[in-house]
Amino acid sequence: MSQNKLADRRSLQIWGCLAALMSLLGICMIANPNIANYLSCLTDCEARAASELLNKDKAIASLINLKKLDKKAIAIVIEKSKYRLTVYYQKKPVKSYAIVLGANPKDDKLRQGDKRTPEGMFHVQELYYHSAWSKFIWLDYPNQDSWRKFSQAKTRGEVTVNDHIGGEIGIHGVEKGQDWIIDRKINWTLGCISLKNKDVDEIYTLLQRGTAIEILH
Repeated sequence: MSQNKLADRRSLQIWGCLAALMSLLGICMIANPNIANYLSCLTDCEARAASELLNKDKAIASLINLKKLDKKAIAIVIEKSKYRLTVYYQKKPVKSYAIVLGANPKDDKLRQGDKRTPEGMFHVQELYYHSAWSKFIWLDYPNQDSWRKFSQAKTRGEVTVNDHIGGEIGIHGVEKGQDWIIDRKINWTLGCISLKNKDVDEIYTLLQRGTAIEILH
C-alpha cells in the first residue's frame, strides 16, 4: 500500500473517531445537561460568577435610603460555596459582595486552629475599626449551637480533650492594596470572612449589635 493511501486511511480513522466522540458527547449532554454546563463553564466561569453578584456595581446608598434606614431590618447571608455575602433589607436581597474565607473554606468550624469558617446563625457582637483590615465586624462565635457541634465532635473523636473551640471570628477587609486577594479567591484567613475594604466599609454602616448573620455552606 502506498504511503499516500496509508495516510488517507489514517485520516479517515481519525475523523471517524472524532465523529463518534462528538456523537457520544451529544448524547451525554442530552442525558445529563450538567455536562453541557461544565463545558461552557470552562470558558466563562469567572464572568458567570461575577454576574451572580447582585447590584455589584451599584452603591448601597442608591439601593437603600440611608437617611431612613431601619438597621433592625438588615440581615446578612453568607454563602461559602459561592464566595458571596448578600445584604438583605426588609427580607429582600439588596446587594451581594465577593468574599474569601478560612484556609479550609469547605468544612464547618469545630475547633481553634482548623482554619474553617463556621456555619450557622450568628449575630453581630461588636463593630470596630481595625488598623490593618479597615473594619472588624465581630460575630458571637462560639454560640450555643457552636458548643453543641464541638461536644458532638469530641464524642466522635474529631476533637481531642486538649482542643479549644476558638473565637474572634468576624467579617473584615484586607491589608491596604491587597484587594487582588478577593479577586483571585485566595482563602487566607484563620476562619473569618474577608472582603475588599471598600465593601466592608459599605456594609459596616448598615449594621449594629445584634444584626443577624447566617453562614451557609
